Amino acid sequence: MASGILALLDDVAAIAKLATASLDDIGVAAMRAGSKSAGVVIDDAAVTPAYVTGLEPARELPIIWRIAKGSLFNKVIILLPLALLLSAFLPFLITPVLMLGGAYLCYEGAEKLVEKFSHSKDGEDGNELDHIPYEDPKALEDEKVAGAVRTDLILSAEIMAIALGEISDSNIFTQAIVLFVVGVAITIGVYGAVAVIVKMDDIGLHLAKSSRGLISSVGNFLVRAMPWLLATLSVVGTAAMLWVGGGIIIHGMEVFGLGWLPHLFHGVAHTVGSWLPVANAAIEWIVNAVFAGVFGLALGYVIVLIHHRFEGAKEVKV
Repeated sequence: MASGILALLDDVAAIAKLATASLDDIGVAAMRAGSKSAGVVIDDAAVTPAYVTGLEPARELPIIWRIAKGSLFNKVIILLPLALLLSAFLPFLITPVLMLGGAYLCYEGAEKLVEKFSHSKDGEDGNELDHIPYEDPKALEDEKVAGAVRTDLILSAEIMAIALGEISDSNIFTQAIVLFVVGVAITIGVYGAVAVIVKMDDIGLHLAKSSRGLISSVGNFLVRAMPWLLATLSVVGTAAMLWVGGGIIIHGMEVFGLGWLPHLFHGVAHTVGSWLPVANAAIEWIVNAVFAGVFGLALGYVIVLIHHRFEGAKEVKV
């Protein structure tokens, strides 16, 4: 009897260890997959505040909540099942899908730069939604929420595809859990950060008016820092999109046997890193990231030119 109990306890301990190991694997996979999505996440956080610009301050948080719910629906209800089906039945398409997504990120990053410089020359701000005449505030709010959710669907698809690419060799249960964790965590993180960002000036103004001394100074600093923060997020988000998108394409080239260019980049990065052995790994990472960003910008600019030429041809036909 005692031996039977001991055997049972051993089995329970083994199951517990297995479960713990599985949870550890899921946690590591989720962190790895989430970190690879950094460029898309940063851009998502940088883009979203624009959708509440020009609206009543009292409606900012409700709008962000609506967008967050739409984002969660995109990731968990639409994209997660599609990602699992792709992994289960068409795994060979994961790399091509990732490369298509990477190309889209490169296009988006390059398009942002093209629009930025063209608007600077023309003296425009580029935010078309702010120039649409709406008599009904709810109609404007619905329009902005719908636009934000559509944009989020594309960015969320990239996040889930990148995450899936990092765990493509895992079983379907692990993939489902990791994709769910990544989707929920990123949604909470992004829209929680967005909520803080859009309310930063209000918080700063409240501190500046209701307090004195150091707290008042902090409030004034928050108010003044808001435009700089948004500008910095925009720059970092664009750079991250180009870096992540270019990196995905470069990795895909290696998978399909077109590794001469990736090998060249890695070789140069290794050589530069060897010049300072103390920080070899960091320098190699930075050089590879720069190469990926430059490659992403070049590819994205080509796609932008092709897209503009195609749009121009359509307008001529019309």
